[in-house]
Amino acid sequence: MSERPAVLAMAYGTPASAAAIEPYYTHIRRGRPPSPDQLAELQARYAAIGGSSPLHAIASAQAAALARELGLRVELGYKHTSPFIEDALARLVEDGSRRIVGIVLAPHFSELSVGEYARRLEAAAAGAEDPPVVSVVREWHLAPPYLDYLAAAVLDALARLPADRRAGAHVLFTAHSLPARILDSGDPYPEQLRESAAAVAELAGLERWGTAWQSAGRTSEQWLGPDVLDSLSALAGAGAPAVVVCPAGFVSDHLEILYDLDIEARERAASLGIAFARTALPNAAPELIAALAGAVREELAERVA
Repeated sequence: MSERPAVLAMAYGTPASAAAIEPYYTHIRRGRPPSPDQLAELQARYAAIGGSSPLHAIASAQAAALARELGLRVELGYKHTSPFIEDALARLVEDGSRRIVGIVLAPHFSELSVGEYARRLEAAAAGAEDPPVVSVVREWHLAPPYLDYLAAAVLDALARLPADRRAGAHVLFTAHSLPARILDSGDPYPEQLRESAAAVAELAGLERWGTAWQSAGRTSEQWLGPDVLDSLSALAGAGAPAVVVCPAGFVSDHLEILYDLDIEARERAASLGIAFARTALPNAAPELIAALAGAVREELAERVA
């Protein structure tokens, strides 16, 4: 039995192959298979980025780097693909881990995002024959290393714009949209994105910046807005010569970055006649690993205290 704590890093997941796209989509839809048109659209998006997402390779590298930084065992568990959160928890329990900290590879808290990961982990732990003590990092959206990385990435992206467009450029900080009903319960998610954006804007000395949402689900209910594509149109209409998009709610390159921003948003900007740049994602950058490690250490210290 291990007396040392262990960590369960959690992420959304991605299909491992083209054949896995349909079961992945079905799992996201809580067991309801997508229509042929819905499936074809998602398959086309993956094809447009080369056939598959690099998310699994990146998340594995993040987990390995976090294990080295903390000197602790770190397992990786996904919400919608194997290895699932429950499988990763079972491996840690089988290995004798009695204290497990979960951390979601996303900086901002919502009951519909991080909250759901936490409930999955807690339910899995409660169902174990000898339940371990588990807790989940709530958020880390103001972790200094994370903010430092984003500020440097924004300045780098601004420098990549055409020189004659740079002075009037506007920076949009984005995160994954969620159903707008979260606003009814005072969910902190929108405010946390604004807090991250404001902190980065101060570090980078930005004068023109705002927030937007991206990658909304294709459902009948209203999602958080404005959507990044609509924001690009509004900024172009207001005379902005260039836009930098900083996807502050994401930590790795995957479909929502490589398609929704690098293809869809870039094409929208081109059609509007404005210059476009996107900030680099941290992936397994040392700053991200430091932010994650700091959040885990704080969670361990709080529980001990």
